[in-house]
Amino acid sequence: MIPIDNAPVVGASGATQAPVLLAPRLPDPFPLRRYHLSAVVERPVRLPAFAGSMLRGAFGHALKHIACVTGAPQCKPCPLYRTCHYTAWFETPPPLTARRVYSEIPHPFVIEPPPPGARVLDAGETLEFGIVTMGPALAHTRLAVLAWRRALETGLGATSGRARLAHVWVEGEAEPVFDGASDRWREHGGALALPAAETAPAAVALRFDTPVRIKRAGKVLSAHELAPGDVLNALTRRAADVSDLLLGQIPGWDFAALKRAGTAVRGGTDFEWFDWQRYSNRQERAMPLGGVIGRLVLEGDLRAFWPLLHLGQWLHVGGKTTFGMGRYRLEKP
Repeated sequence: MIPIDNAPVVGASGATQAPVLLAPRLPDPFPLRRYHLSAVVERPVRLPAFAGSMLRGAFGHALKHIACVTGAPQCKPCPLYRTCHYTAWFETPPPLTARRVYSEIPHPFVIEPPPPGARVLDAGETLEFGIVTMGPALAHTRLAVLAWRRALETGLGATSGRARLAHVWVEGEAEPVFDGASDRWREHGGALALPAAETAPAAVALRFDTPVRIKRAGKVLSAHELAPGDVLNALTRRAADVSDLLLGQIPGWDFAALKRAGTAVRGGTDFEWFDWQRYSNRQERAMPLGGVIGRLVLEGDLRAFWPLLHLGQWLHVGGKTTFGMGRYRLEKP
């Protein structure tokens, strides 16, 4: 259960107020890093309306080529399923200590593609994008960089655009951790420090730069339906799943109390719907994956959610986060 300050709070008028709901406990610092990748285009790259699926697919194929040693057609029956670097990233096994059966668990990475909008990058132009890695994947970042280099050189998208990986930076540092010209790799550390709940402002805005896809009662919420409580509830679940299933730190939060607190947060929205689709090779069909973009303002007692709101800028929120969906940044209301 999350800690509740059960001591009654007495206001200036002498009236007793409700107990204060404290912020859920999270690993602090949180084991994740954001990397920025820069590549020089050598053969024109056609970016679709949303490039997250294209980049994720190219990365997955390249990583499997590098990491898979058995060539098994399916990963789960493979004897190396729980020790393979490819499955650790793309078909992440549930922990053996999991308290229930999971069809899938959060992947330890999030792709952060270029801003939405179809366009063509010609030879000589720069392709820039990012990836957030977390938990166990941090130990294999160098392998991931090698996979990205192969992915870019092998070809992106239906037109097989190609690029040369020039540099990789870790957020917050001026010197690259990887230099493509010299093939030099620099060891580095870093994790995300979380703000104290007591520093929460009275209001904050979330600017969604990529589509956020959140469901309520099994239905994807439209721009007119998505409410502050939906976002806060999805963010709480996302952080709890990552903490539990990837980091092995069972949160034990009182989700009902957090959901009630989220419902009490007021807000205003300026949303619109963003449509895009990806082709699934596994299902052999196009899949619509639209979501909401725009701005959400939250007002009220945000202390229980403040560390989560900060963390969510790296974790993303909602469905299909590994494609880069649900990315937001905090800004003044």
